[in-house]
Amino acid sequence: MWSHRGRFLSGTELEKLTGLAFADQGSLQQALTHPSYVNEHPERQQGSNQRLEFLGDAVLALVVAYELFENCPHLPEGELTKLRSHLVSGKTLAKVARRLGVGEHLILGHGEKDSGGMDRDSNLAAAFEAIVGAVFVKRGYRAASKMSLVLLREELEEILAQEAPEDPKSRLQELLQSMGESPPQYHVTGMEGPDHDPSFTVDVITASGVLSTGRGKRKHDAEREAAKEAYKRLT
Repeated sequence: MWSHRGRFLSGTELEKLTGLAFADQGSLQQALTHPSYVNEHPERQQGSNQRLEFLGDAVLALVVAYELFENCPHLPEGELTKLRSHLVSGKTLAKVARRLGVGEHLILGHGEKDSGGMDRDSNLAAAFEAIVGAVFVKRGYRAASKMSLVLLREELEEILAQEAPEDPKSRLQELLQSMGESPPQYHVTGMEGPDHDPSFTVDVITASGVLSTGRGKRKHDAEREAAKEAYKRLT
């Protein structure tokens, strides 16, 4: 639906993408208006994109933070912060805006335009954030979130692919198959603690018997721990 990779967006496509229109005094027009244009046209009632940029920056930070939180349960707060900072950095957002051809639609003052402002990272990133802010104001968080995730998909997938840990259960199964063994089975052998905070014990078993035991707050965590220990023993 929103695949524009490899070519610039026309004005009509940009309107369709955001759900906003280039009407006079419209939010999309304001999102693309650089402060230099307002400075050269003091009679203009509509301001620059700086306020929308401020809002879009906050929306993007939340959208990306939640996406990382959901998809990287293994990462601590510090690592999540680093990834979020990379994804919402000016360099990354400028890259996405450049891929979409946002620079073709920037409304710049003569001086800024003549000095290469249409392709300047800071201008492109600011415009992208302002567009997100404008969509949030006019169409709400859900629309702004959906659009942001679609447009940042390439960068998000790259990050998630790099950070996703290799599943120890998959590694163990592949190792056993290479040894001519049948797939492992996981049996819960114990549960301790209160119902609201249990601790599970799980054995990983093959035809040869129990390979190892794992413990965790969730059965899945206990299984992963058991598989990790079994893999170590076998290798």
